[in-house]
Amino acid sequence: MIRKLLIANRGEIAVRLIRACNERGITSVAVYTDADRHGLHVKKADEAHALGPDSMGGYLSIHRLISVAQAAGCDAVHPGYGFLSENPDFAAACAARGLVWVGPEAGVIRRMGDKVAARRAMIDAGVPVTPGSEGNLETLDAALETAADIGYPIMLKATNGGGGRGIRLCEDADALRHNFERVRSEATRAFGSTEIFLEKAVVNPRHIEVQILADAHGNAVHLFERDCSIQRRHQKLVEIAPSPQLTEAQREHLGELAVTAARAVGYRNAGTVEFLMDADDRFYFMEMNTRLQVEHPVTEMITGVDIVQEQLRIAAGEALRYRQEQITRRGYAMEFRINAEDPRNDFLPSFGRITRYFAPGGPGVRTDGAIYTGYEIPPHYDSMCAKLICWALDWDDLLARASRALRDIGVFGVRTTIPYHLAIVNHPVFRSGVFDTGFIAAHPELTDYPGRRSDRHLAVAIAAALAAHHGL
Repeated sequence: MIRKLLIANRGEIAVRLIRACNERGITSVAVYTDADRHGLHVKKADEAHALGPDSMGGYLSIHRLISVAQAAGCDAVHPGYGFLSENPDFAAACAARGLVWVGPEAGVIRRMGDKVAARRAMIDAGVPVTPGSEGNLETLDAALETAADIGYPIMLKATNGGGGRGIRLCEDADALRHNFERVRSEATRAFGSTEIFLEKAVVNPRHIEVQILADAHGNAVHLFERDCSIQRRHQKLVEIAPSPQLTEAQREHLGELAVTAARAVGYRNAGTVEFLMDADDRFYFMEMNTRLQVEHPVTEMITGVDIVQEQLRIAAGEALRYRQEQITRRGYAMEFRINAEDPRNDFLPSFGRITRYFAPGGPGVRTDGAIYTGYEIPPHYDSMCAKLICWALDWDDLLARASRALRDIGVFGVRTTIPYHLAIVNHPVFRSGVFDTGFIAAHPELTDYPGRRSDRHLAVAIAAALAAHHGL
């Protein structure tokens, strides 16, 4: 039984985990850097411990985090997503010190984090993968030879990559020559490894992922799929569950593939198996995320399964409470990542003080966030400040509800992606339910949305009205 949990993260996911702890009677322990001293997760946790002035290093310091966990008397650690959530050394260090790691074992994280090893595991399990290099590419000549064999275009990827980084599309041999050392350099900077590989590029695919749960007693289930095709530069913007683009037969087949993948590597806890779907409706394994996903709420909305609660139960040694046939879905859900960015200015981050904030409400609307009026968004971290999740019984009702909720939500003082999301929801191609990963690039007109008055403009208008009223 987990009694006290260190949450090795920040922002909205830390708040999400704190709420789960409150429901299970688990004492929550937050950590924060000086930049996060006034963070909502610090205010909501049962305890909060400082990591020091290092804005990034604190959340990335295994030694510091474990020291806090031990000093606070924690018996478990949840890494959230991002930061050290898929770091096998952190998972191993927790286990070595008697701390329960809320996630898969370190060996599984390491194996699935190595994209080449993950491909081999899937091939052995009979899960389809895209054609690609047999292993890591040592030289440019080897890359050119492999690419010539499988045919262009190809994707050049960092073996230990993730989060959309360390990936380059190469349309021909010249592009491969140009990008080979560049990707190796990116891989070294971002992931500490020069290892790269290549695979056949599936042009403008649909990006479909399957949520799985597996326990230590040999049970594994899927919670259906999410459509993550709406993305910009490999970064997801909108997620939908279930995908409006799959038939029931495809949905069943994909779920079975995901469970097969989980069983093949001895997976335990929550995870996501990601696939690409080509124009001929063929599925290819892309990667496995060995952690909780940002977009997990849409799956919760259609299934009624609290994924974080299940994570905690599995980590405590409990068996899954659901057999596959007991898991049903109802309706559609959609998640919008509300980022502090300016879509009209190439999505430039817009950090600063939130002068006013109010969340939308009403049936089928959920907001997961870590912001409040007066909160200062620090410039050191990811620009996501909230997630807006909407649910409805059918696709058309979901579109209407999402449009209403996006108009309801208010974040003032910084520029956000809210109006951009509203433009996406109102676009006829998106509303048709048939789109792929090329949607954003194909529709640059999405940034031509009407402007919103800034707080300064509003203040000037109020002052002018008062002056006119008093005859000044």
